[in-house]
Amino acid sequence: MILNARETQKMSDNSELTVTATEPDDSTSGRGRPEFAIELAGLRKRYGDHEVLKGVSLRVKEGSVCSVIGPSGAGKSTLLRCVNLLEAPDDGNMLVAGQFLEGGHSHSRKELLALRRHVGMVFQSFNLFPHMPVIDNIVLAQQRVLKRSKDEARERALELLDSVGLSDKAEQYPPKLSGGQQQRVAIARALALEPKIMLFDEPTSALDPELAQSVLAVMKSVAQSGMTMMVVTHEMSFARTIGDYLVVMEDGAILEEGVPEEVMSNPRQERTRQFLSAVTDR
Repeated sequence: MILNARETQKMSDNSELTVTATEPDDSTSGRGRPEFAIELAGLRKRYGDHEVLKGVSLRVKEGSVCSVIGPSGAGKSTLLRCVNLLEAPDDGNMLVAGQFLEGGHSHSRKELLALRRHVGMVFQSFNLFPHMPVIDNIVLAQQRVLKRSKDEARERALELLDSVGLSDKAEQYPPKLSGGQQQRVAIARALALEPKIMLFDEPTSALDPELAQSVLAVMKSVAQSGMTMMVVTHEMSFARTIGDYLVVMEDGAILEEGVPEEVMSNPRQERTRQFLSAVTDR
């Protein structure tokens, strides 16, 4: 369950995209960064009589990339949504970005805002405001959450748009952009809030292969900036080459986990082998 630090050789990137995430303020602790950005213990989630998560335990090291794969209905997206309390766990405990959260209890608005201040999320759908120019989508979030001035928020928005290769689209409206471009704007908007952790829920599933590659290039650059990431994905190449740790889920539980190359090249479980055989060219 413990993630290895990202290896230096995985940092080489031929892409011209360079995402620079502003370092979160850790001045409240004299001990520096915690070892684990995410710790889940016995997480359970039910919808009626159907148990979607069955006691999931996982730890993600600060600055690591954890990829989560598995068949449809395995509970991957629900797990991710529990991490930032879009779904409330029915049981178990979480420590996320230094905030302890207990399952089975309601959480105050203050707790939710504190958590989501430090945890950014990118969804399958882009969730951009279609009636606002791209830059205003990024500016508005900063003004509301970080209370930045319009000028300061606009400056940061332009920096991030440049970093995801969309500086020329600042005044365009989202419906005029391709799916890949909209997803890159969504990533820039999430980064504008200076999160400690980024969650990605199948960010390329609705995109054709060419557009997906442009999004994956941005995600790779975000990983190289040292951002802690949990990524639910069907992109096996990303999971193998960029991820530090791989979690295979099935039926609401972790089936297998470990270093991506080891899990994908020599899975211990037959069900893992069957799943990987179905989704890769192995």
